[in-house]
Amino acid sequence: MKLRYKILGSLLVLVIVGLTVLAIALSYNRPCGPAPAPGGSAETMKAIVYRCYGSPDVLTLEEIEKPAINDEEILVKVHAAGVNPLDWHYMRGSPYIMRLGTGMGKPKDIRLGVDFAGKVEAVGAKVRKFEVGDAVFGGGAGAFGQYLVTREDRALAHMPENLMFEEAASVTVAAITALQALRDYGKVEQGQKVLINGASGGVGTFAVQIAKSMGAEVTGVCSTRNLAMVKSIGADHVIDYKNQDYTQGGQKYDVIIDMVGNRSLLENRGVLAPEGRMVIVGGPPGNWLGPLVRPIKAMLLSPFVDQQFKMILARLDVDDLRTLADLMAAGEVTPVIDRLFKLSETPDAIRYSEQGHARGKIVVSID
Repeated sequence: MKLRYKILGSLLVLVIVGLTVLAIALSYNRPCGPAPAPGGSAETMKAIVYRCYGSPDVLTLEEIEKPAINDEEILVKVHAAGVNPLDWHYMRGSPYIMRLGTGMGKPKDIRLGVDFAGKVEAVGAKVRKFEVGDAVFGGGAGAFGQYLVTREDRALAHMPENLMFEEAASVTVAAITALQALRDYGKVEQGQKVLINGASGGVGTFAVQIAKSMGAEVTGVCSTRNLAMVKSIGADHVIDYKNQDYTQGGQKYDVIIDMVGNRSLLENRGVLAPEGRMVIVGGPPGNWLGPLVRPIKAMLLSPFVDQQFKMILARLDVDDLRTLADLMAAGEVTPVIDRLFKLSETPDAIRYSEQGHARGKIVVSID
């Protein structure tokens, strides 16, 4: 019996030591290294890079080597790039668990940015769906730079003619998240009542418009200064969260899309229809378990109630991008732009994004 306890105790010590070592390794930030000089004959371009994890101060505008393409790739000249919370999560390497994929101690890929819009500069021999000169938008690595490389089977679509590059650049991550939250997780049907908590933000402004295109009756929750804007993009009802608690209003909703998390799951359950669905988008900041607390609570609650509580993990899907292009071409969805920044001002754009008060989307103009 004593031997068994000794073995169990030894295993427990090993587990604790292993977790401690992993935690130290995940949270360690290597110093920022110097920028290497581009090769003498290499063609160069300007791009925002980060050679270590940290605040927006680690972002620098550098002259780096212009990427080349193979037979299956497309070179895009970027005209504008959208800013997302995803960008500063990459920049900070937070929560730390994501560093298992992005790089321990320092980032594997020094380029930043996902959402982009621009023109096709060159195509590989095997590319069939896009031609040089096509105006395109989508999601790819290194959007905060003059050029990036992508593939035709990735999140890439032709840009609607009624959009400017700055508008198209704001779409991919936020609008796909909104679409999948409403359609795939919320399963919104015509005539249903949908509440968007955080209706004035990047995902929220798209969610309001997409829900209306689905035939839903939409209620948007936002601050006082954003009530008129949320109403103007199609919300049937608006609630000023500073003066009214939507969980105390007595109205029942078939679907709640929550970007804010300022009300508990049980409070939201009180205003959900008997078989309603709540979709959680994003989570609170934190380097360790903070961002996972709400999803874990939702997972534990759902089996014991008729309503469904889910955390969305959006995926960049080319078919969804084309769906959004059709909605924008038809005028049913129009991007809402808060502020434009120059490429050299990308650190300021990221700082503004981290404050969490943007009205719609933040965009970096590359030209």
